[in-house]
Amino acid sequence: MKTWHYATATNEQLQVPESGLPELVQNGTITSATRVWSSGMANWTAAGEALPALFGGAAAPVAASGPPPIQQSISPMGQTSHEIDYEIFGDDMQIVEVELDPGETVIAEAGAMNYVEQDITFQAKMGDGSQPNEGVMGKLLAVGKRALTGESIFMTHFTHAGTAHKRRAAFAAPFPGKIIAVDLKSIGGEVTCQKDSFLCAAFGTQVTIAFNRKLGTGFFGGEGFILQKLRGDGKAFLHAGGTIIEKELNGETLRVDTGCLVAFAPGIEYNIERAGNLKSMFFGGEGLFLATLSGHGKVWLQSLPFSRLAERVIRAAPSTGGSSQGEGSVLGGIGRLIDGS
Repeated sequence: MKTWHYATATNEQLQVPESGLPELVQNGTITSATRVWSSGMANWTAAGEALPALFGGAAAPVAASGPPPIQQSISPMGQTSHEIDYEIFGDDMQIVEVELDPGETVIAEAGAMNYVEQDITFQAKMGDGSQPNEGVMGKLLAVGKRALTGESIFMTHFTHAGTAHKRRAAFAAPFPGKIIAVDLKSIGGEVTCQKDSFLCAAFGTQVTIAFNRKLGTGFFGGEGFILQKLRGDGKAFLHAGGTIIEKELNGETLRVDTGCLVAFAPGIEYNIERAGNLKSMFFGGEGLFLATLSGHGKVWLQSLPFSRLAERVIRAAPSTGGSSQGEGSVLGGIGRLIDGS
């Protein structure tokens, strides 16, 4: 469906799907003098001229000129995040391809970009841009929060700066796993996730942190004291290792390996408990503690945390004392010398 952009009296640029135009004209939000723009138009034009059928064919004022919109676009239904489409490709090493209309922006972690099509510009900025009127101290505080999570203090903003056609930008995670799309609006406007799982999100999404106030959960919960929190009403994309499982809790309690928690929605309480009796804790192979999730809402779990994968790779590496079992040679190290390894 075609998207239209319109400018308010304060020159704020908003967007609306074509099907929503009659309602905005009827309630007076868009008048015949309101400047509008859509793909295929060279410049901003008065609505009365660009959309005469909505105004009964009345004569329009002189067309207003100006560049196509490249600033933040906001849904007329109150949505503050940009409305983006997407497609996920691949199996165990996935990429997400985000489709942008002119003027739309997606934010991503530094280094996550895989490729971008023409007309898409990108710029590294301090922060997610969700608070454009934030003061210097607020920006410094946001940067400090990102530093606590171990992420780069910069985020990259990708904007479709062209005048026509949809363009795409693709993002990939740094290790094997799955990408999940989370519609923040449908789960209460926020999601709490492990601190390295955020990949990208629609512009307008606030990327901040959440402190784990419970001492035991912070020490033994697997996620530490600091978690990431995403707030907004658009789409956000998370990445985690192995296979991703989504579960819906309706008052139940779910016990999870402490490293396998990816994210949880509002209404879920996160805690820890002992993994059975002393014998089970020390010899059961499941660790000393389990994470417990209870309440009402969605939970996302991963089958293979990256830390566990890295540990197994390092343990098996011959340079660190691991064996080369499974290579099919009875000569072992002599065989590697012969074949040049």
